[in-house]
Amino acid sequence: MDATESLPTLDTARKLGLLPDEFDRIQEILGRRPNFTELSIFSVMWSEHCSYKNSIVWLKTLPRDGDRMLAKAGEENAGLVDIGDGLACSFKIESHNHPSALEPYQGAATGVGGINRDIFTMGARPIAQLNSLRFGDLTLAKTKRLLRGVVKGIGDYGNAFGIPTVGGELYFDDCYNTNPLVNAFSAGIVKVGNVAKATSYGVGNPVFIVGSATGKDGIHGATFASEDISAASTDKLPAVQVGDPFMEKLLLEATLEIIATGYVIGIQDMGAAGIICSTSEMSAKGEHGMVIDLDKVPTRQPNMQPFEILLSESQERMLVVIEKGKEHIIQQIFDKWDLNCAQIGEVTAPGPDGIGRLHFYRYGELVADVPAHDLVLGGGAPQYHREYREPAYIKEFSTFDIADVDDLDTDELPDVARHLLSHPNICSRRWVYEQYDSMVGTANRSTNAPSDAAVVRIKTPETGLSNKSIVITVDCNSRYVNANPRRGAMIAVAEAARNIVCSGGEPLAVTNNLNFGNPYVPEVYWHFVEAVQGMGEACRRFSTPVTGGNVSFYNQSSDDGPVFPTPTIGMLGLMDDPSHQMTLNFKNEGDVIFLVGPSANDIASSEYLYSYRGIKASPAPVFDFGDEWQVQEGIKTMIRNGWLQSAHDVSDGGLFVTLAESAMAGGTGFSIQTDDRYRTDAFLFGESQSRVVISVAPEFVNEVESYLTEGTPFVKLGTVTTHDFVVDGTAVLTTAEAKNLYDNALGRIMA
Repeated sequence: MDATESLPTLDTARKLGLLPDEFDRIQEILGRRPNFTELSIFSVMWSEHCSYKNSIVWLKTLPRDGDRMLAKAGEENAGLVDIGDGLACSFKIESHNHPSALEPYQGAATGVGGINRDIFTMGARPIAQLNSLRFGDLTLAKTKRLLRGVVKGIGDYGNAFGIPTVGGELYFDDCYNTNPLVNAFSAGIVKVGNVAKATSYGVGNPVFIVGSATGKDGIHGATFASEDISAASTDKLPAVQVGDPFMEKLLLEATLEIIATGYVIGIQDMGAAGIICSTSEMSAKGEHGMVIDLDKVPTRQPNMQPFEILLSESQERMLVVIEKGKEHIIQQIFDKWDLNCAQIGEVTAPGPDGIGRLHFYRYGELVADVPAHDLVLGGGAPQYHREYREPAYIKEFSTFDIADVDDLDTDELPDVARHLLSHPNICSRRWVYEQYDSMVGTANRSTNAPSDAAVVRIKTPETGLSNKSIVITVDCNSRYVNANPRRGAMIAVAEAARNIVCSGGEPLAVTNNLNFGNPYVPEVYWHFVEAVQGMGEACRRFSTPVTGGNVSFYNQSSDDGPVFPTPTIGMLGLMDDPSHQMTLNFKNEGDVIFLVGPSANDIASSEYLYSYRGIKASPAPVFDFGDEWQVQEGIKTMIRNGWLQSAHDVSDGGLFVTLAESAMAGGTGFSIQTDDRYRTDAFLFGESQSRVVISVAPEFVNEVESYLTEGTPFVKLGTVTTHDFVVDGTAVLTTAEAKNLYDNALGRIMA
C-alpha cells in the first residue's frame, strides 16, 4: 500500500455512513488508519444491509431449529428444508425497496434476479416466485408510475428467466408514498446430497469470478439501502443495479452444472457489497483467507478504482472456490455457456490467530489488507442494542370503542360491498398477474384452481413429476402491525399458516422480510422489537422455524415519516398427496356454506372501518392462538377426510368479501343468514381472525356438523346459489356486477 496516500478522516467515515466509534474500532482492528479502499470495505460490510448491526440481537431470539432444517438460519445463501424423498426446498425472501423507489423497473427486476441467484447458488433449481408489494396513494401519478415500473420489472425479468410467478400480495396506503416496498420470494428444489455451501477453505484452491463483467452500477448500494430516502437520493442512481435475465438464465445452468461436478468447495452470489461481501463471508465461514488480484476481474469500464471493483453490485455474478487442479473443468463449462470465468485469486492459510486475511492487489500493489472475520455478521461486525419506547399513538388506538360507530343499515350493504370489492387493497390483482407468466415450467397447480396459497408440483430430473407439491405464500397486514406490532406479527404468521392449510398443505418453515423505518428512532425500533417477539412466539407455536430472511430499515422520509411496520412472512408448506389440494371456489348449487371459527363484535383495523368509515385509529383485530390452532387442525382433518368442496380464509374485507371471492371464482352466488348475536358490520365486514369459509356437498353435511360440534365454533351460513349475493333474504349484488367491479377496478385506475 502506498504510504504517501492521503488517509481518510472521521469526516470521510461519516460520509460513508460510519459512526465515530466505528471509525475508532476499525483503526483498532487494523492497528493503523485505513486507506480509502479499506474504509469503503468496512462501510459497506458494517452497513445495516450487510451486518444487521441494529437487528441481529433480536433476530437471534427467533426459533431456528427444527427436524427438517438442513441449514442454519442466515449461514447460507438461503434457507434449506427437508421435504422427504431425498429432496430439499431452498427458499428465501428479500427486499429491493430503496432501488425500486428511485428506478422502479431495474430496482424490481434486479430484486427478482438476486433472490433467484440465492436459490441456485445452493444447487437448487428455482421453480416458483412470489412477491409482496406496497405502494402509496394510487390516485397519485407518482404511485402509478412506481407500480407500472415495478410490475413490469418483475414480469420482464421473471418471464425471461423462465420461472413462474405464482402469487403474491399488493397493498396501498399513504404511508408508502415515498417508500414503496418490493419484497421478492423464490423457492427451488435440490437433492439433499447436491447442496452447495457458501464457504472457502483449502490453501491454494483457486478463486473464480463467473458471470457478467463488473461495472460501476450498484457501488455503495448496501450503504444506500441503509439510510433514509430523501430529495438527495436521486443523486445516487448509480447505486441501483442493472439486470440481464438472459445472462442469469445462462448463469443458472452453468452454476448447476459446475456444482454437479462435485469439485466446488464453495459458491456465493454477489449481491449487496459485491466482491468484498462474497470474499469476506466465504473466508470467514471457512476460517481461511484469500489473495485477490483485481486486475484479473473482467470489467465493463476502463480504469476502475479498487473500491469500485470491490463494491460494485453488478448483477449476474458469482464467486466460486473449486478444488485445485480442476480449473480447466470450470473453465470449459463456462466457456460452453459463453460466460466470463476468470481466476482472480486463491485461498490462503489463516494467520497465527486463526483469522484469515483478505489481500487485494491492483496493478501489482497491495490496496487493501483486512481480516475477513472482523467484517462479517457473527464475527467482528458491531452489534447494537438500540433504545426503544412505545409510540404515543398506541394508547390512542386502544381507546377505540365500537359503540361509538353506528352499525350498518341493511340498505347500506350494497354501497359497502361495492366499495370493498373495488378497493385497491381487496380487488382482483388481475392487472398485475396478467403481466406475469404463471405457467412456465408447467408445475403450477393453482393458476386454474384458485386457492389461498400457491401450489407448485415438484419435478425431478430422475423421476419427472412427483406426487408432492410445495405450498407457498407471503402474508402481512401492516395496518394490524401498526396498530399492535406484537399481535399484528403473530397474525401475519397465523394467516400464512391458515392459507397453506386451506390449500391442503402442512406448514413447515418461515422466511421473513422485516420492513421498518429508521432504527435510531426509538418509536420505530419499538415496532421492530415487538414485531420480532410476536413473530417468534407464533413460529414457535406453529413449529415453523425461521430459516433466514432480510431486514430492511430506513424505509422512511422527512415528508411521510416511517412506513407502517411491515414484517412480511414467507411460509413454506408441503402437500404430500395431490388429492389433498383444496381450492377456494364454490362448486355446486345447493352446497352448504359454513363459517368455521369464532366470530366477534369486532371491526378494529378492518378495511371497512379504515377506508369506508374513515376511522384510522383502532387496535388490531381479535386474535387468539388457541382458536387459530383449533380451526387449522379442523380444516386439515376435514380436507383429508374428503368432506369439503372449498375452503377460503376470512381476511381483508371480512366475511362478505370471502364469500364473494368464492362465488365469483366459481361463477355462482350465495344465500346466507347473518348471526343476530353480532352487529351486522362486524359479522359481515369485521376482520377478527381464525375464521374460514367452507362449502360442503349435502351428503357430507352431517359428518362436518358432527365433527365441528366436538369443539370447534361454527355457524351454518346458508347455501351456494346460481347467481346473486343474498344476505338475510335480500339481494345485495349480482355475481356479474360484483365480478365486473372486482376484476376490473385496478385496471380502470391504472388506465
